[in-house]
Amino acid sequence: MESQVGNGPRRAAGAAPVWARAWRELVYALVTPLMAVTGLVYAVMVAVGVVSAATVVGLPLLALGVPAARGLGAANRRLARALAGVRVADPAPFRSGPGLAGRIVAALGDLTGWRAVIHGLVRLPAAVLAFTVAAGLWGGGLVLLGCPLWCRPVLSSYGWPGAVLTSAAGAALLLSAPWGVHLALAPERLLARTLLGPAPGEARTLRLERARAMAVDGAAAELRRIERDLHDGTAARLVTLAMRLGMALEELEHADRPERPARARALVEDAHRDAKETLAELRDLIRGIHPPALGEGLETALATLAARSPVPVRFDADLPERPAPAIEAIAYFCAAELLVNVARHSGARRAVLGVRASDGLLTLSVRDDGAGGAAMDAGSGLRGLAGRVAPVDGTIDVHSPPGGPTVVTVELPLHV
Repeated sequence: MESQVGNGPRRAAGAAPVWARAWRELVYALVTPLMAVTGLVYAVMVAVGVVSAATVVGLPLLALGVPAARGLGAANRRLARALAGVRVADPAPFRSGPGLAGRIVAALGDLTGWRAVIHGLVRLPAAVLAFTVAAGLWGGGLVLLGCPLWCRPVLSSYGWPGAVLTSAAGAALLLSAPWGVHLALAPERLLARTLLGPAPGEARTLRLERARAMAVDGAAAELRRIERDLHDGTAARLVTLAMRLGMALEELEHADRPERPARARALVEDAHRDAKETLAELRDLIRGIHPPALGEGLETALATLAARSPVPVRFDADLPERPAPAIEAIAYFCAAELLVNVARHSGARRAVLGVRASDGLLTLSVRDDGAGGAAMDAGSGLRGLAGRVAPVDGTIDVHSPPGGPTVVTVELPLHV
């Protein structure tokens, strides 16, 4: 009995996302014909501009039609994301040249705009299919379900058994409608992913531009950190060291009094202690720029990190070949930051640090049994790691449900 009571809420919770998706996809299927007709009109306008390109009217039509198709493509992309669950990235913005001639040249070379034009040309059959299936399943199901209430000929001809069968058929159509509409929208989703996002070459260009911007920001932040550490730590200690040595010199210049040598000795001892602490800070700063442990290889450096962690860490490694030095440095800093996050934020009792190399990829993973809830925008340094791996086409994946466990996976190319 307990299992039946417990399974009921779980089944209801599992069905809720399906029906939420069903209402969104129904709205999308009903809206698509209007958007498809609008896109076809834009495509025809562009086609007229192409045909009459040699005339005075044709070029302005192209200059207006292609960017307008791009705008319609953006609207279709937002609808596909919100209602059909299509994951499609935004293309690069339209960059117009100076004057009408520059706008015409930019429109003629706008790959995103032309892809949106093609989308408008070929979309109508897919939109009609989605609309027909949605109207047939949802509309037909509602009509058949309620037919005994308003369709007297059915009652008079077949009686109540026929009416019950008709309602049952309507209920079956309504129950199958979410999955039927979802399947009917497959061509729409395919067209959106293929034609409304950035072109393959453009997608890589955008990714590289974002990676470059993140690398520039990361380098600037690192320089600010080094400058702050030098100014607030090392430089201040060197100033104190110079002051103590100066005071010791003054004491030694007046060594005629018996207490002066003792003061000078105490000042020199303080200066010696400051010098050792300054050297330690400089070593830590240098280690933060490029860890000396990497001189013995990434596996040894990561094993040292795991051994020094305040949380017990099991280290697993499979590195048949050594990565490039730049990749080793990135992997080391990622592992160090992730282990710091485990110690500071997770509340974990133990963790696992793993690294392996295969098929040209270096895969680094950190798993802990903490509270979970880590996210890229949660301020735990993960966004900084994303910026560190992006310039070499690396990726970072975070899986951290509430209650744990948390698994962060970093993938990097073995060589750059």
